[in-house]
Parts: sequence; C-alpha cells; structure tokens
Amino acid sequence: MRLAKRRRTLGYSQEKLAQLLGVDRTTVGRWESGRIDPQPPQRRGLAIALEVSLEELDALLAPARTADRDSGGHQSSEPSNAGDPDEMIRREFLRILTISGALSVLPVEEAEALVEGVHRGNPADFARMNSHLWQVYQLARSKGSVYPVVRDQLTTLNQALAGNRGSRGALLSAAADLFQLAGEVAFDGSRYSDAVASYVLAASVSKDAATYDLWACALVRHAYVDMSEQRYRQVVQMLGAAARLAGRGDSSLSTRHWVASVQAEAYAGLGDLDGCERAMDRAESVRDLAADSVNGGWLRFDGTRLIEQRGSRYLQLGRLDLAEDALRRALKQTALASGQSYRRRGAVLTDLAVIGAKRRDTEQVVAYGNEAIGLARASGSGYVARRLRALCDEFGPLSRDRRVAELGSEIATLGTP
Repeated sequence: MRLAKRRRTLGYSQEKLAQLLGVDRTTVGRWESGRIDPQPPQRRGLAIALEVSLEELDALLAPARTADRDSGGHQSSEPSNAGDPDEMIRREFLRILTISGALSVLPVEEAEALVEGVHRGNPADFARMNSHLWQVYQLARSKGSVYPVVRDQLTTLNQALAGNRGSRGALLSAAADLFQLAGEVAFDGSRYSDAVASYVLAASVSKDAATYDLWACALVRHAYVDMSEQRYRQVVQMLGAAARLAGRGDSSLSTRHWVASVQAEAYAGLGDLDGCERAMDRAESVRDLAADSVNGGWLRFDGTRLIEQRGSRYLQLGRLDLAEDALRRALKQTALASGQSYRRRGAVLTDLAVIGAKRRDTEQVVAYGNEAIGLARASGSGYVARRLRALCDEFGPLSRDRRVAELGSEIATLGTP
C-alpha cells in the first residue's frame, strides 16, 4: 500500500507513527489496509508526519480504500476504536444525552415508563449544580475530565424529567443549560458530531422553555462548529437568527453582545473589514451593562476577552500590525495567574506565532509556538491543538528551517481523539 510505503520510506514503524499521532498502532494498521480512513482532525497530523500535503495524502489513501474489500465488494464496517475505554465512555454519555432529549419532550406519563427508580428533582437545585459544573469546566486544565461529572448530572436530570410534575419550564431550562455544557466538552475534544447533537438538543429544549437567551447561546455554540470548518456564510446565517432571538431576550444580559463578537469573527473570515468593525463595536457596548449581565455558566461574555478577540479578527483580515498590538496586550491579561485559562493564553500565543510565520520571522514562530504546545499538553485542550495544527499551514518556506520542522513534528504529536 502506498501509505505503508511512504511510512517505511521515512523510517517509521507503525508503532512510531502511532506514537507521533497519539493513536493506537492498530489504527495505523487499519488506515494502511483500507479498513478505515483517518478522521478529519487526524488528517492534518498524518500529512505533517509523512511530510506530504493534504492532497498528496488523499492520493496515498485512495488505493487503500479498495484494498480490503471482500469477495462481495463490501468494505469491513468494524469500528475503528471498538473496545476503547474512552469510546465506551463517549457512547454511554451520548446514550444518556439522547434519553434526556426524549424525556424533555414526552408527556410525564410516557417519560415515567422509560426510566426506573424515579426521583423528584428541584429545578433550582439543578440550576445551582449546573452553575457549579460550568465553573469546574472553566477551571479544568483537561476539559475531558469533566465528562463523567456531566454524565452523572444528565442521569439525575433524566430521573427528574420523568418524575417531576411541577415547574417543568424551569426544569427544561436547566436541561438546555446542561446540554450546552455537554456540547462544550465534546467540542473541546474535537468530537464535532457529538457537539452538534448536544447544541441541537439545547436549542430545541430552549425553544420549548421559551428561554430566548439560552436559545440564542445554543445557536452561537453551534455556529462555532461551522466556524472551525471555515463555513463563514453558514455561520453568518445562524448568527443572524441568534441575534434576533437575543433581541427578544433579557436586555440586561450580555447575550446580544456575545452574538455580535462572534459575528465579527465570521465577517473577518469573509474578508469584510467594515462588517467586522461594526460587530466588534456592538460587542464593546457590553461594558455598559451591570456586573450581573453574565451568569458564569452558559453565558460568560463580559468583555474581558474583547482585546484578544479583536486581535484575532485583525489577524484574519491580514492587518498584522493592528493584530500584534492587540494580541501583545492580551498576552499580559492572560498571564498564568491562579484561575487563568490555559486555553485563552494558548490561543493568543498561537496567533502571535501565525503573525511570525506570515512575516517569515522564525524566532517569533518558534518562541510562541513552543510555549503554546506546552500549554496544549498541560491542558489537553483540543481547541489549542486545532489552532496549532492550523499554524502549520502558515509555515511555507520556513518549514525548511530545522527548528520550524521540529515544531511541526511536535504539533503532530499532540493527542488527536
């Protein structure tokens, strides 16, 4: 197989390549035999490790896709990670999430038939627990570690949805809140389909509960999935709907300002400087709101990140001087004091490394890139890892420099789910 031949040409064993990519050796074997294809988040790392472009990687994979067909012309449908403990946790998590969605729309009598051992739940208690879980998620270095806790809360929520006959609207709001957190955990782990499923549930339940701010925030989080795939026109459409919902929500909350800040990112992706600036100006008015405009859970936008967001938008638009000025100021704000976010600082460092790459400044690329890698490893954040993999696309001629090539190799070793 061409993929195996390329691996051997570079002197890699299956075990070594698997170690570089953070996967099991058997996964590499399945790629080479054509039984499975690399997932989208794995493709970039594989291309970097094999020193080929994504298009060349497609050519290496193409013959493998037909190599392991049986006599009837069918490919093996064996799951790529059957029996993997992480995958088993994920499937259980999704099963409980799916049941939660069903219970939230079924009449109480039908819901009771689906769940045994019903316990009555107090919606206020759920709201307080959800708020606590959001704080745990925000402070956790490894976001994936929050999965079991969210799963347990979903299990308790199922029992309450099946048995509680009063305050159903408040209970639905608590469910929509928890579904958004479930989506955030999945998104940070690069499990996009799981994240979308969670956000769709959150939006649907928010609609049933008539909580417009929760509904709008669910759409914003859903839009980030499209944003990660640079589908900016779809993002603009979804955020337009979110803005209209936020307009019907509580004007004392910062929902509409968060929507505006994400709209700025979408406009920057489309190359629309004027649209981006107008959206950022709308987001800036969050400073006029009272301190209780956020809840620390599903709504956390308070303007503290505006400077780094503005820097990232300028970088998207190619305004490097404006971007670097804003990002250096943001770097001071994200100093790693107690409670500060590794994810935020890692994103700022990566953006500064991208600026270095665009300017062909090897020293800047290596310095900021290596620090960001350290934070990605310390936190296990899929978000920072994705940003770093995008950095590799900017290397260009710099990739011939030994230090930059080593940086690319280190990025390729960041764990891929």
